[in-house]
Parts: sequence; C-alpha cells; structure tokens
Amino acid sequence: MFIIIFGVSGAGKTTVGKLLARELDWHFYEADDFHSPANVEKMRRGVPLTDDDRWPWLDSLRALIRRCLNTGENAVLACSALKRAFRQHLRVSPKVKLIFLRGDYELIAGQLRGRRDHFMNPALLRSQFADLEEPQPDEEITTIELGRSPRDLVNEIRTKLHLASKD
Repeated sequence: MFIIIFGVSGAGKTTVGKLLARELDWHFYEADDFHSPANVEKMRRGVPLTDDDRWPWLDSLRALIRRCLNTGENAVLACSALKRAFRQHLRVSPKVKLIFLRGDYELIAGQLRGRRDHFMNPALLRSQFADLEEPQPDEEITTIELGRSPRDLVNEIRTKLHLASKD
C-alpha cells in the first residue's frame, strides 16, 4: 500500500506522515525532497510555483509510487497534491490511498508560524489555499480534520484505513 498525506503547507503532512510510517514500520518520503533546485529557490523567495513548475516534480513522485508498488514496498508520502489533476496523476493504482489533512486558514497559519528550518515562505500560504481544490466524494479520499494532536490524527488514519501497527 502507498499512502499520500496531502494538504496545504503547514497542515502537518510531514509530522503525521513520519509518525504513521514509524508506527507501521513503512518507508517515509517527503515530496519536497523531489523538487528541483529552481523550484526550491522560487519558494524560498516567496514566489508561488506554477503548474508548469509542478508537473516534472509530480512525474518524479509518480515514478517513486510506481517503483514502491512494483517492489512491494509499503510507504507514506507527504505531498501537497492541492489539485484534483495532481492527485489523479499520483493515484496510479487502487493501492494508493489519499489522506487529506483539512484545516482552516487561521489554524494552519498558526501551525506554520511555529515551524523552523523549512524553505517554504509562510507568505505563500494564501496561494496554497487559493490553489487547493478540496476533494470531492468521487475521489474516494479520506479527510482528517486538524486541530488535534498528531498522535490522534494518526490513530484516526489507521482506524479508517484498517491498518495494524508493526507490533
């Protein structure tokens, strides 16, 4: 199985994804690690990425997902996947499960203010919300409401996806 934890910057994708992967003894991947240096520099300067900037990045992630599924590697990926077309591009198999971390602007802005050592300029949060296409029922995506501890969020994900721990 391959789980994509998605949402806007500051939603907690990496924190929740790492915790989930650790509990399941699965691999964890950070989608930001797959951005080109040019994309990272744009975001560092506070310049929103265009869809043209994102497609090569999404192609790299799609290749990662296919490789993991082909080799039987269970994994969790933290990825923004803000648009429906992006999520469709990444869902290469029914074994890909998408988890949307949903929260309002004020909640996520507060979480983002507490972050350190990340290249994402907090000023880009408004552009992230502008780009976000909330999942529709036909996408079969699990939505998790923020505002609780990462542990509680992970427990809800595990319950909804029927995932046992590594123990």
